[in-house]
Amino acid sequence: MKNAPSPLSNIRIVLDHTSHPGNIGAAARALKTMGLQRLHLVEPRRFPHAEADALACDAKDVLQNAQVHTTLDEALTGCVFAAGLTARKRHMGHTCVDVREAAQRLMQIAATQEVALLFGNEAYGLSNDELSKCQLMISIPTDEAYTSLNVASAVQIMAYELRMAWLAAPQPTQAPIELARLDDIELFYKRLEETLIRIQFLDPNNPKRLMPRVRRLFARTVLEKEELNILMGMLKSINLNVK
Repeated sequence: MKNAPSPLSNIRIVLDHTSHPGNIGAAARALKTMGLQRLHLVEPRRFPHAEADALACDAKDVLQNAQVHTTLDEALTGCVFAAGLTARKRHMGHTCVDVREAAQRLMQIAATQEVALLFGNEAYGLSNDELSKCQLMISIPTDEAYTSLNVASAVQIMAYELRMAWLAAPQPTQAPIELARLDDIELFYKRLEETLIRIQFLDPNNPKRLMPRVRRLFARTVLEKEELNILMGMLKSINLNVK
């Protein structure tokens, strides 16, 4: 196991619609100090930028290797699990945990498979639609008198907790269960919605909250690859038999 890659290499940090380039640079520095390297940016307002370079200090390699995406789905491609930071209470039905528990759960999966940790825009955070792509919500327990936390500071807190979870993690003793990739789960949601419309269970002109509720239901299960294959097979059979 000594020559095995670190689980930290399976963790990608995703900054979504970051406004200030300095936060990107500071986040890169935060990652490198804790042994993380993979930075993904979704439509940053200004990047590359001299301010990002300045605040990255000796972590410019993290910036240079950062991947820039046009959509969050693109940034999550290849991951099997995603967790999103939120500073305000959401009534979405997702499990919400503190940073320590989140880091431990992420590290367990990252031991063998790719995971993503999402941070939203400085002003408004992650939207409900963006959080719906996550299986876990994370809350940093700030003081109630002042809950505003800089996004780069939030990245540093999570990076530290991830490193501590990695240092404390026991070596796996059995083969891991292969989880379904998030991009495959998104395809399942698309096929499911099409099928529900076809069998007239879902009215496309009056969808209300059905699909968001379905997303929450499956998010709580953390689908395995084999389970997703079963569900896709069920949809295929339904569509073959419905005229």
